[in-house]
Amino acid sequence: MSDTKTSPQPADAADPDSPDVERLSTAPEEGEIPTGSIGVTGWLRWVWRQLTSMRVALLLLFLLSLAAIPGSLVPQEGPDTMKLVAWKEAHKGITPLFEKLQVFHVYSSSWFSAIYILLFISLAGCIVPRTWQFVGVLRSQPPAAPRNLTRMPVYAAWHSGADPETVHAAAHALLKKRGFRAHANGRSVAAEKGYLREVGNLLFHFSLFALLIGVAWAGVASGSASKLVLEGQGYSNTTTQIDDFYGSQFYGVNDLDKFGFKLDGFTARYQETGPQTGTARQFTANVRYWTGDDATKLTKSTIEVNHPLEIGGSKVYLIGHGYAPVVTVKNAKGDIVFRGPTPFLPRDANMTSPGVIKVNDYGTDANGNKTQLAFQGFFLPTAPENFNVTGPRSMFPGAADPMLVLTAYAGDLRTDSGLPQNVYQLDDKAMTQLKVDGDIAKARLKVGQAWELPDNYGTISFDGYQQWATFTISHHPGNSVALVGAVAAILGLIGSLFVQRRRIWVRATTGADGRTLVEVAGLGRSESARTAEELAELAVELQNDAPATDEEPAPAGPADDTADDDAPTAADSPAAAAPTAPETKE
Repeated sequence: MSDTKTSPQPADAADPDSPDVERLSTAPEEGEIPTGSIGVTGWLRWVWRQLTSMRVALLLLFLLSLAAIPGSLVPQEGPDTMKLVAWKEAHKGITPLFEKLQVFHVYSSSWFSAIYILLFISLAGCIVPRTWQFVGVLRSQPPAAPRNLTRMPVYAAWHSGADPETVHAAAHALLKKRGFRAHANGRSVAAEKGYLREVGNLLFHFSLFALLIGVAWAGVASGSASKLVLEGQGYSNTTTQIDDFYGSQFYGVNDLDKFGFKLDGFTARYQETGPQTGTARQFTANVRYWTGDDATKLTKSTIEVNHPLEIGGSKVYLIGHGYAPVVTVKNAKGDIVFRGPTPFLPRDANMTSPGVIKVNDYGTDANGNKTQLAFQGFFLPTAPENFNVTGPRSMFPGAADPMLVLTAYAGDLRTDSGLPQNVYQLDDKAMTQLKVDGDIAKARLKVGQAWELPDNYGTISFDGYQQWATFTISHHPGNSVALVGAVAAILGLIGSLFVQRRRIWVRATTGADGRTLVEVAGLGRSESARTAEELAELAVELQNDAPATDEEPAPAGPADDTADDDAPTAADSPAAAAPTAPETKE
């Protein structure tokens, strides 16, 4: 991926051993380690050539892939903060080392950025000179025919009665018709084809460069937020309504797109029979959304898994679903102290959902002491018939026979302490679990049933359930650039692998016997039967204007002035009087 040396070959200096004839690519040449005293400038030039070489670029790509592995294995700092906290709690011994090595934010770490920037520079240092070199190749004429065409990998020759000018003109026309860049200099015709191979190489490099730009752009100007929305409720893309937010250097809470949506309903359908019973078949969130500040102009839409809703520069993804039991809690006086749905989070495929219902405004107990209540348990969409066998586990993810299994606590929820709490977990350090005759008080409630709490704490009734859905609002401006770059890189790679760069020369010279010796030769970048086939087809078509002859040689005459000094004659040419088939030389 460094500077290249290929240049057009002068017609009078063409030689089969010349690198300009043999080399059919603008691919860079690898430099050797300098010896002797070359000075600081020389060493800097050598380092630059090494950095922009193909070998170092591949090494950097390999290192980048290795560096990305920790980011896939270890939770990263982002929207899923609880997962990261749980991982650190489970691996307290290695957490300090990982924090020093920046393992918890791999993609923004200094060492990952260093590899990324070096690869970026390596590609830039390759693309510019290589593109300029290829433009020079396109503007130049194909290299003239070597002196000894018999040394080419594919060769054919025959004698003809046509004059050299006629042969050259016919060959030039046939090669142009076949899509070759052809040039006739009066002594031979040189043609070249397969430039899409180098175009594919350059397209691959440009695409990889664009891919890196897209990924870098997404890394510094992206953000994502998450939100749990109950059926019938809405969401506005503002700071106050976001559950979790993860921004970047150039994207913060002040850059959020202005829009919102209402979750009108959620449709979940599962396989009901067969070996795949319980497998999800449909998850669809039916929403109405608005853009800007006017929440009255609503547009209906649906959000499904892998089919996000795109609004402005953001995409709304459906990532989760669950149930929220609706309960009513009354105190000992019969006053309603809590009513509404509480989301429970599923923990298995059958939607067994543990959760906590917190009653912060219960008031006072029977003794006049200020207290709070909490209910911890499970919501089972399809409850089992016998808990002794299965325990509190749902048998099916659909709400075929919903049940709410609860235990009760009384005391201080510590929500007024100022310390952050997880709304889905219970802090029971200042709570007392209610009991009956020394045993933990439990209740199994179906829709419409109520539980009279012990110690005269009132009642709780199970009124029904609502469904909820979790959404991720993602803003990644560089994704489209990265996607286009990846697709273009594949196309470029296909072109570089399946298109063959090749050259064909045709030379007609008048020998001492008066006949014209027609020579055709081909050279491909790699061994391929296509070059021999193409040369054979050209030789056959050329017979129309330069037919082979088996006549006796004409009296010797002066050689054609246009012939090369070292051009082979009929006497010393290995070609017979009759046309020979193209020969592929090993």
